[in-house]
Amino acid sequence: MPEVKYKRILLKISGEALLGDKSFGIDNKVLNKIAEELKEIYQYGVEIGIVIGGGNIFRGVAGEKQGMDRARADYMGMLATLINALALQDAIESKNIPCRVMSALEVKEVAETYIREKALKHLEKGRILILACGTGNPFFTTDTAAVLRALELKAKILFKATKVDGVYDKDPFKDPTAKKFDELTFDEALQKKLRVMDATAFSLARDYKLPVLVFNLLKYGNIKKALLGEKVGTLIK
Repeated sequence: MPEVKYKRILLKISGEALLGDKSFGIDNKVLNKIAEELKEIYQYGVEIGIVIGGGNIFRGVAGEKQGMDRARADYMGMLATLINALALQDAIESKNIPCRVMSALEVKEVAETYIREKALKHLEKGRILILACGTGNPFFTTDTAAVLRALELKAKILFKATKVDGVYDKDPFKDPTAKKFDELTFDEALQKKLRVMDATAFSLARDYKLPVLVFNLLKYGNIKKALLGEKVGTLIK
């Protein structure tokens, strides 16, 4: 069995990554691929926490642009992440892997309320932990929630899994001349004004020296490569 570089990780999955070929909702084929890959790395004994976004269903920022109260729109976005979390839990448990969903909002009929000590015990007992509803507060993104939970749960690194295979100097979907970075410091990312994540999340990761690895979730095998320390995506440290 290969030696893993990280014993405990926090994986941030964007809601948009669950779209697959759809324009809205959840592509079960994507869920199944994620669950298959998680099953593979789970067998290495790694402890896995996951923060999931909700952009495939609803985004608070989008609601605000349509005239909604921002706080209320953000709460709706948090509930969208809970839908994604339950779907991912179902896919993971179908692979016979123990999994728990913890929510920053109290929805006790479907998820445990997030308590740090209980979350740590779930990880120590070998359960994959899915963390839903962001921080439980409006005006904070799931990127910020991911950094916060990674620090609380003493993860060694934050894996930011998206639809893009790293950090570029320009939008690679719009500009074919976009240059990909293999490695950056936090200061370099700031100087180059690169949009790795929102400013609050980025500052928190920088201040507490939490390395962030950005890579393409949709390319099967990337999570494993990242875990083994192989070259993948862009590392910010």
